[in-house]
Amino acid sequence: MAKPVIVTCAPTGGIHTPTMSPHLPVTPEEIAASAIEAAQAGAAVIHLHARDPETGKPDPRPELFQAFMPRIADACDAVLNVSTGGGLGMTREERLRAAVATSPEMASLNVGSLNFGIFPMLEKHSRWKHPWEPEFLESTRDFVFKNTFADLEYIVKELGHGHGTKFEFECYDLGHLYNLAWLIDQGWVEPPFFVQLVFGVLGGAGADLANLHHMHTIADTLFGDDHEWSVLAAGRHQMPFATQAALLGGNLRVGLEDSLFIGRGELAPSNAAQVTKIRGLVESLGHELATPAQARARLGLKGGDHVRF
Repeated sequence: MAKPVIVTCAPTGGIHTPTMSPHLPVTPEEIAASAIEAAQAGAAVIHLHARDPETGKPDPRPELFQAFMPRIADACDAVLNVSTGGGLGMTREERLRAAVATSPEMASLNVGSLNFGIFPMLEKHSRWKHPWEPEFLESTRDFVFKNTFADLEYIVKELGHGHGTKFEFECYDLGHLYNLAWLIDQGWVEPPFFVQLVFGVLGGAGADLANLHHMHTIADTLFGDDHEWSVLAAGRHQMPFATQAALLGGNLRVGLEDSLFIGRGELAPSNAAQVTKIRGLVESLGHELATPAQARARLGLKGGDHVRF
């Protein structure tokens, strides 16, 4: 019997800009409402970023996270996962500010540096709501998202050892799996490991099913029964890859951080709509969605009563 599928929803992220969709949550109120709706639709984990409420630009200020995280926690039992990716171009310290302040059950961690190119999105719009948007996208033409071995050591010790926070280890390429294996070999992180396989970002593994199968095989070889694996794919690949993950007995992630669409040429009206769609697909395959309590047990989390929000 397959284990229930852990669905993560990433409501806003730090990639898409306000011009791209009127449905992208920006203010704390919008992020809270969208996250709560996604949890009610079936997401067990909510992966969180913050944005400047005036401009929609990714923003690392802990006070913004504190403006929506307590609201979400009061309204639902979902696991709240704070990004340490922040926004492209932030320093390591800026990216960690919110997680250090809120001491969450879970935080994301990109397990290696990579070219992170989102500049092709410039071609899709000619008019922008805010001046920062085209400048931000263009900057990624000459940008490396930095996560060195020193960064990885610092983050797992600061959050893992200092706060008891577990990680969503985001692996954008094959080498990132071996980087995670190195962290494990040092004794700095303990199982169970939550391994998020990422596809379709320019600079990382392409959205080819052969890559998914190979990375899943390598993860299984490296981590065996000590890990839970999940899949996210960018843009139009989101739903096909999420469905494939469920078919293979894995977990999955959806949300407007990863794709603004719910069908060909159709903007998703909400994060909850994406969760509802993938829930229907997963249940049609004969699988169930995991509850937050089941996710906590399988991921070895410290519980919602040991956080600072």
